[in-house]
Amino acid sequence: MKYSNIGGQAVMEGVMMRNGGKYAVAVRTVDGKIAVKTDEYRSIARNDKIQKIPIIRGMFNFVDSLVLGMTSLMYSAEFFAEETPAELEERHKGEKKKAQKKAAKMRASGKDSDAEMFLAKEEERMAKEREEVLSRAASEAGKKEENKENRLLLGATVAFSICLSVALFMMLPYFLSRGLRMLTSSETLISIAEACLRMAIFLGYMLLISRMKDIQRTFMYHGAEHKCINCIEHGLELNVENVRKSSRQHKRCGTSFLLIVMVVSVIFFLFIRVSSPVLRIVIRLLLIPVIAGVSFEFIRLAGRYDNAYVNLLSKPGLALQRLTTKEPDDSQIEVGIASVEAVFDWRKYLNENFGAQYDLSESA
Repeated sequence: MKYSNIGGQAVMEGVMMRNGGKYAVAVRTVDGKIAVKTDEYRSIARNDKIQKIPIIRGMFNFVDSLVLGMTSLMYSAEFFAEETPAELEERHKGEKKKAQKKAAKMRASGKDSDAEMFLAKEEERMAKEREEVLSRAASEAGKKEENKENRLLLGATVAFSICLSVALFMMLPYFLSRGLRMLTSSETLISIAEACLRMAIFLGYMLLISRMKDIQRTFMYHGAEHKCINCIEHGLELNVENVRKSSRQHKRCGTSFLLIVMVVSVIFFLFIRVSSPVLRIVIRLLLIPVIAGVSFEFIRLAGRYDNAYVNLLSKPGLALQRLTTKEPDDSQIEVGIASVEAVFDWRKYLNENFGAQYDLSESA
């Protein structure tokens, strides 16, 4: 396996892939086509030297991943938004033509009254649809007026996601474990109980969302993302057949990162102790960026090296990915391939790392 520097995530009916400062979002639209958007992404760490400092770079990469992930998800969701008034009008034009043709056939058969009744019902249906769409459009216009600054909205969403995660996976286990003080005064036992609660809540959450039908298709695209990266990192030509037989598990996955975050937090909180309850909470909050940074370094190491020790440590994360990835179908694999090809010259990569002999003019 050779490190390729590309990574990504699943979005709504699609895949986002990132290679350095460039990213692409490929989405399977309702008409069956693949829409691909490519763009540049600038890290919140404007100074390139920060990217060379271990742990610190992980803190910034964590925020970058959240921002880019949310941006890509919001973009993909636009393809499945409610029908606009203009789109409705266009659809109604076609439906009116079909209705008039059908009514003409009725009249030709001597069913004039049936034809008029049919046209009246169609007009009534279209008028009702028009009223609903215009009402919804007016409501949406009001919302857009209130939220003109999309960047602020995105920032608020990311901040809320972080706060919710901290509350659910960091603070909740802490407060629940404090209840054990009625049974024991041993800080060691209480800390171990907190660690167990944290892991139980995390694993329970992952198990719960993996069973949701609405998210299972997203997990299929998650599998497509992994399989595409594994395909090229193992020296195979990027096509549907090769991707299909590649693994849907990858050591640099965000699922593995989250599990490492949980494990690192357990280690930190188990050994860093203070007597003040308020100070315990403050320390937990202050350590969150450090925990993210340390976890990033492990995932980065796992992605760059393929040895027995690293592979052994990566196994729990790979096992957890059985919940968050599903086997994709060929149409989903095609979306993953389109996303990769928009940001990554896999032919050049295979030539340089596996001795392949591809004509690079094909990728120009």
